[in-house]
Parts: sequence; structure tokens; C-alpha cells
Amino acid sequence: MAEPQLGVIAAGHELTAHVGAGVLRAGGNAVDTAVAAVLASFVCEPLLTGLAAGGYLLVVAPAEPPVLLDFFVEAPGRGADPARRAELIPITVSFGDAVQVFNIGPASVGTYGTPRGVYEAARRFGRMPLADLVGPAATLAREGVVVNAEQGYLFEILTDIILSTPECAALFAPNGAPARMGDVIRQPELAESLERLGTEGPEPFYQGDIGAAIVEWVSDRGGMLTTDDLDAYAVIDREPIVVRYRDRDVLTNPPPSAGGILIARALAALEAAPGPPELERLVEVMDQIQEERTPEFLSGLDDPEFVRRFLSRGPQLGSTTHIAVLDRDGWACSVTCSIGSSSGVVVPGTGIHLNNMLGEQDLNPLGFHRHPPGRRMPSMMAPTVVVRDGVAELVLGSAGSNRIRSAILQTIIRVVDDGLRAGEAVVAPRVHFEDGVVYAEPGIDTAALEAAHRPIARFRDLNLFFGGVQAVERDATGAFWGGGDPRRGGASITVTP
Repeated sequence: MAEPQLGVIAAGHELTAHVGAGVLRAGGNAVDTAVAAVLASFVCEPLLTGLAAGGYLLVVAPAEPPVLLDFFVEAPGRGADPARRAELIPITVSFGDAVQVFNIGPASVGTYGTPRGVYEAARRFGRMPLADLVGPAATLAREGVVVNAEQGYLFEILTDIILSTPECAALFAPNGAPARMGDVIRQPELAESLERLGTEGPEPFYQGDIGAAIVEWVSDRGGMLTTDDLDAYAVIDREPIVVRYRDRDVLTNPPPSAGGILIARALAALEAAPGPPELERLVEVMDQIQEERTPEFLSGLDDPEFVRRFLSRGPQLGSTTHIAVLDRDGWACSVTCSIGSSSGVVVPGTGIHLNNMLGEQDLNPLGFHRHPPGRRMPSMMAPTVVVRDGVAELVLGSAGSNRIRSAILQTIIRVVDDGLRAGEAVVAPRVHFEDGVVYAEPGIDTAALEAAHRPIARFRDLNLFFGGVQAVERDATGAFWGGGDPRRGGASITVTP
């Protein structure tokens, strides 16, 4: 007789997944599991997420309305003088077969949300005390984490960010060069900050000494973050977008985030034709969706009437690092958090590495410093849950900036249309369309695209450029399956007693 399963978790690092699995085994539900894993990811994936990040957490519970907690980064600047703002510092990052420019430094730092976000998720939906969920992450930070191959690659390509300040270099390049695979990264100050979150909640990070230290450090160096920004920050409940696809409901992130609404539009367009979409049709839809990401679209994301009109066009809708969880009681939790490419700004005494969301070109396509203070940044992050007959069937999300929407879209298609298990769908090769170019991983047959005279940029291997999808699945028999994306060192664990 098969051993009973408690649930399944997929995360962006093996240790992150193990921490979450331990909480699920100890009696936590899907939200407890996700929160503990998020906290561990702050330690294991320190250039991707952290206590000064932002994110979204989608909860789908049996017989309850789904809820999305929005704790993403806000534009700062309440009471600040823009004339004192420092210049953004451009950094070029090479993915081997593509390059991208990120902007870092104090002027890139936005108002963070993760301390409030994980606290609210645990308080409202979890079973276990936050202090218990923090414990494993704090232990990892204090004892140290061995850098794996994928994190070593990130340290390598983000070298210029790591070495941009003495504080960041001391943490991640203690021997003068960025840590490599096999090195151990210890973060004792971060451990103390995590433990304070567990025992005191988010107040020290917003109204207390940790928040004050962050504001002082950033503002003294030309950043716009103020104590008024931290005082005003709150987690926002949002109703997920729902789009009907192949007799399923796909729930995803609503505006003012941009990613979910674009995924919903793509699924609605593909739903119009039966059967798995051909590659040419998939790229055509990606092209159409990119064309709709206009200045009008971006400026209208805060307007509910604009969103209603956008979703009603064409086919009718029925709607960084990621963690996905399903449990045996039917709960699903999908959470994505990010500090962008990171800012290089580490605040002494806290161990906290700050975000660079104000310097991310993908989040500021109309130009930098255009968002008024207090506005949520228009992220592409889109935690998603696919529901069939009232049961959460597939939980997924991705890192990867603009590639998030194409990575999630293709993973859903692989599971729903092609019948792949979650792990098979995650490792399947992907394409991404942007600025007139089709980016393709090996294994994609591009003959039809070439015949259509589409420019193609071919990658030699699977690459983190194409996102980092973490996905978990419950099949028709109730068995669990999971897939951690090898592009970003992901791992999945099916949990048994």
C-alpha cells in the first residue's frame, strides 16, 4: 500500500524546499509551509529575495473565496526632496546568450513589503506561530549555506552588483571575489533580524529601529525611502483575476500588477481554438500581448474601469523566486517574492540587502522615477492556481522579469493541453517573444517560425533567462507531483509522514 502523502512543495532552492517540507510534516498547512519556505529563501537565495523585497501570496482554500495578498514594493518619496536624489548606477548583466541592463544604488530602493506580507499570511491563514516558521531560516543564516551551482552562477553574473559597495562585498565576497560553488555564506545579522520578525512581528521593520536604520542609511546616500513611506505601508487584499481555460479556472494576480492580466489575455486568446496550440500560434499570441502593453495600459492599471475594458476586449474571460504548495486538506498557496536584481545596498547591523525595483527597466518602461510616492510598482510577478471542479489542481509561478508571463503560460499549456506532469512541464524547453525577437531554448523546433521570417535568438542550454518556474500538481487520484526549475536550482518534495 502506498504511503500517504501530506502534500507537495516546489521552491527555488533545495534547502528552501526542505524547510517547507519539515513544516508540512510537523502539521502546518500549505500557508505555513509557504511562509517558512519564503523565510528560508531569504537566506538561501539572497540575491533574489529578502526582508527588503516585495511579493504576492495567493491562497486558495476549500469552500472559501480565494485571496491574493499584495505586499509588493511601492514607490517611495513621501516628504523627500527629489532634487537630492542620487543617480541610478547602470550595471550590465550577461546571461551568455543575452544581456540586460539593471540599475542599482540607493536611488533604486523602493518601499519593501515582505516583513508585513509574511506576518499577515501566517496570522490570517496559518496554524503555526510565526516564531516557529522563522526558526529554520534563522538557523540557516547563522550556521551558513553552501553555495550551489545555480547560486554560484548568479553570484558570478551579478559580480558588479556584489562589489558595488563595501557592505555588500563583505557579505557576499568576503575573500575579495564573489562566493563560488562550495563556499559557505553566513549571515548572522540577518539571523537576528529574522528572529525579531518571529518574536516582534513587522513593527521593527516599519516603525522601529530596523526601519529607522534602513531609512537613515538610504537617505544619507541619495535614496528616496522615508519613515513616512514605511509608516504608510500596508498589505492589500485583492481579488484574483479568473480566466476560463479548458474547463478549468485559472486564478492569477490582478492589477496593478501587470503580469497576471497579460497571462489571462493570452489564455483567453488560446482558448478560442481547441487542442494544444501550435508554436506559431503561441508566438503570435505572445506578440499580440506584448503589443497591448502600451503606455495607456501601464498608466491604467490603477483604474478598475480600464481593467474591465481591457479584459472585455477580444475573447471573453471567465480572469525573481517562487514557492508553490498543495496540502492534503485541499489548501493551495502560491507566492512570488523579489528584490529585483538587488541594489548592492546592505544596511550595517541588519544583514538586510535592499531591493532595486526603482531601477528595473522592466518595471519602469515609461522611464525611471515616474511613479508617485505610494504607488505599487507594476510587477510581472503572477502567482497562479489552476482549479478544476472546485479543487486546486496546479499551483505555479515564476521568476524572470518579463519572461514570467511566457514561462507560466507555457507551463500551464504543457500540463493542461499536453498532459505532462508538473515536473516534466517545468523542464520542457521554452520560447519567449520580446521586441520582435523569438528567444528559444534547445529542443524547440523553430522551422515554422523561420518560414514566417521571425528573428530567432537561440540559446545553447536551458537558461535562467527563461524564468524559474516552480509548480506542484494534484492528479485525478489525489496523488501529488512537483517540479523545481533546474534553470534556477529549483527542487520539489512530495511530503510523507
